[in-house]
Amino acid sequence: MSWVAVERAVRIARQRGLPADLVGWLESRDRIYDQIMARGWNEDRKAFVQHYGSEVLDASVLLMPLVKFVSPTDPRWLSTLDAIGKELVSDSLVYRYNISASPDGLSGEEGTFSICTFWYVEALARAGRLEEARLAFEKMLTYANHLGLYSEEIGPTGEALGNFPQAFTHLSLISAAFNLDRQLG
Repeated sequence: MSWVAVERAVRIARQRGLPADLVGWLESRDRIYDQIMARGWNEDRKAFVQHYGSEVLDASVLLMPLVKFVSPTDPRWLSTLDAIGKELVSDSLVYRYNISASPDGLSGEEGTFSICTFWYVEALARAGRLEEARLAFEKMLTYANHLGLYSEEIGPTGEALGNFPQAFTHLSLISAAFNLDRQLG
């Protein structure tokens, strides 16, 4: 997200004609990008991972193509998407990370994260995997309550867990729906 902040600052300055140290900002942006590509990629896992030096997957990397950090069809990204699908997805619902591989110190079980599931749908759609994206999206629609609202997490038996309603989840729902519809166009 550091890369996103600098990249968007560059875009805003250029589009609005605002004074800015564009050369310095571009250099910073490119250094961040190069570091993530070199150290955030785990060659053994063939995936972008939770943190430098780790082998643990984290669904937060699903944002990479959504924020235009990486092409949604880049081979490294597609390999990461496949790894997430195998390890963090359960019947189309997405866990944030594997708690046994990366204990967070909290007691109890984690549910799947609704926002991550919608990120997954959008990443699949942008990668051109439309049938998978549509199926995951349609399944996720069944987890809304009678008003169409989502919780932060979904428990193992489909119960709503965590913050409710979760605004960020609804933003990711809108983005996933928009991008899936555009790809299906």
